[in-house]
Amino acid sequence: MIRHIVSAAFGLSLALGSAATAQTHPVLVELYTSQGCSSCPPADEFMAHLAKDPNVIALSLHVDYWDYIGWKDTFAAPQYTKRQKAYARAIGSRTIYTPQMIVAGQDRVEGNDPMEVSDKIRHHMTVQSPVQLSVVRDGNQVLITAVRSDSDPAKMRVQLVRYISKKSVLIGRGENAGREVVYYNIVTSWQPIAEWDGTAPFEMRADAPGADPVVVIVQNEGPAEVLAVARVE
Repeated sequence: MIRHIVSAAFGLSLALGSAATAQTHPVLVELYTSQGCSSCPPADEFMAHLAKDPNVIALSLHVDYWDYIGWKDTFAAPQYTKRQKAYARAIGSRTIYTPQMIVAGQDRVEGNDPMEVSDKIRHHMTVQSPVQLSVVRDGNQVLITAVRSDSDPAKMRVQLVRYISKKSVLIGRGENAGREVVYYNIVTSWQPIAEWDGTAPFEMRADAPGADPVVVIVQNEGPAEVLAVARVE
């Protein structure tokens, strides 16, 4: 049943492309997950489908607050827990969940709900962003350029993310003991690299050594709305 739901949601998200031909930027989806969370594997499986969708940039952030159960998540970092908590504070909440997906920095989906996530993606694909973003590889660096087209500049944060496309983990202890789980688009580094107010075009070079994909995100402070996101392989 879960596999059928996932397939239906994935087909729905892919169908959005023809309904949003004016959309020129993908939608960012962040999954907050943990190897120690028994409810997370279905969401991790759904990420396999989102990772293939050209309309989506899907990123898995592994949090560390499940580590006390008995299994230390091999991908977790306190930084990702801090980011998830910052999202909660931004809406006046004291509660965080795993799994949780955040779509475009605004919509929060608790648990594994592929249909709701796909609905949120559909909505954000119809929203035209005021920010045009470009990222180009140049050896061990990327050249980032951005322009804001409206007359309402605001404080924005430019962030650079690296990730591993896929990795399988055999979990030895905790709630998922004995399970082998495949993870997708596993974030290994998430760095704020600049602040920008949009009054002038943005341009900078950033170090990006190695072969792992690079994602650049322009996001309102909060964290809040993701205004633009781009990826280079």
